[in-house]
Amino acid sequence: MEFSTILIIIAYALLTWYLVSRFLPVKGLETLRAEQFKERVNQKSKVLLIDVREPHEFKSGHIPTAVNIPLSQFNSRAGEISTKNDILLYCRSGMRSKQAAKILKKHGVEKMAHLQGGITAWQGPTKKK
Repeated sequence: MEFSTILIIIAYALLTWYLVSRFLPVKGLETLRAEQFKERVNQKSKVLLIDVREPHEFKSGHIPTAVNIPLSQFNSRAGEISTKNDILLYCRSGMRSKQAAKILKKHGVEKMAHLQGGITAWQGPTKKK
């Protein structure tokens, strides 16, 4: 087998691993449609709503009562997140919230939910800072 063929096989294997790890569901993460997410935000008294977007995105509009913990700071700030509350995550499109859930999973959080489609799918009020 030629060296270039081996490199191509390795490249495809790495690409496959990346796609699988990026897009597969996170165990323990519930995906909620906008109306379900809104109900959960409004129903529960012990909800921790986390916006994982960067601060400039958060300031441009966020769900009221949301706490901003950017994904870029999630590893270092995961200890701030109380597991006594129901954890609801959202971002712009739903990808960063899934990544945040993976980090929380590594820190022992078993149950959380995120907004499918992110804040672009949100149908409730927003607040600007």
